Amino acid sequence: MAFNMKALLAMICVFVGCCSNVVFLELIIQIDPGAGNLITFLQFLFIALEGLIFTSKFFTVKPKIALKDYVMLVVLFFGANVCNNYAFNFNISMPLHMIFRSGSLMANMIMGIILLKKRYNLRQYSSVAMITAGIILCTLVSSGDVKDNTHASLKVDTSYSDFFWWSVGIALLTIALLVTAYMGIYQEVIYKRYGKHPNEALFFTHMLPLPGFLIMASNIAQHWSIAINTEPVALAVPGLNWTVSFPLILFYLLCNVVTQYICISAVYVLTTECASLTVTLVVTLRKFVSLLFSIMYFRNPFTISHWLGTVLVFFGTILFANVINQVKDAYKARAQRQLEGSKQKLKTG
Repeated sequence: MAFNMKALLAMICVFVGCCSNVVFLELIIQIDPGAGNLITFLQFLFIALEGLIFTSKFFTVKPKIALKDYVMLVVLFFGANVCNNYAFNFNISMPLHMIFRSGSLMANMIMGIILLKKRYNLRQYSSVAMITAGIILCTLVSSGDVKDNTHASLKVDTSYSDFFWWSVGIALLTIALLVTAYMGIYQEVIYKRYGKHPNEALFFTHMLPLPGFLIMASNIAQHWSIAINTEPVALAVPGLNWTVSFPLILFYLLCNVVTQYICISAVYVLTTECASLTVTLVVTLRKFVSLLFSIMYFRNPFTISHWLGTVLVFFGTILFANVINQVKDAYKARAQRQLEGSKQKLKTG
């Protein structure tokens, strides 16, 4: 029963943490679309500090995985996160961002074929074709309505069109997708060699890249200045007659960082407590809920073509994971166990 409760709690945290994280991310980029590097830095800093205290215990716990093996993982993880969040600076809408990132299976297959010489069955090739078609459709439809979303204080005249900068954003998302897929393969290699140590990996992949943010220091400082100069929000302290007032974006950033930690931790627990089928279903459903919320609450433009692309992406994911057949098999196995249990009761009775 404890196992089921732990898995159930992880699922709830995935939905609450990950969905609310996307909401706060969208609230931030609506005010300042270029805040991607600031968001990434604060997320890395928060998770690194948490890991320093509770996982590494101020470096008194010896790491199970050699630090030299973390180097490549850290470079890949840092690059993928920076590309994903920085893409918002290039006129990328939140729904397109979410749909594009749902193409991880396509990227995993490409990397599997190139690096591991893997071969897949017709169902898997068909599902990836659906995902690819869905992403291409959504991308093409979105390309017809590109607007400059740069924060007013940072706007500069440029000879390049809004469409050009949007194309740069698409390129960043594509790079992030392929890098993340390669990172997954590299993680498998490390885990086979050392075993799985998710908390340690979470700490080192967020702590070691922190010096890399020095390259983006000026950009982070610019958007920090924008954040602290936004309109203040007043919050009442429960149980006390106090009211705390601080800039709106700082409040959103704090919520985004905390919910990002809840989201990542819950997904790690889910992968250790549940079968891959359950993880795929929960994560896919969570992405779909986030997408619906983004469209309905934030009134993001979403045409019939966008919906068609979205259906292709999500059904392609379900098809790749062979969810329908696995659910049928699980139901048959359960029915068989119940039948055998009934027969056993008849015999003993």
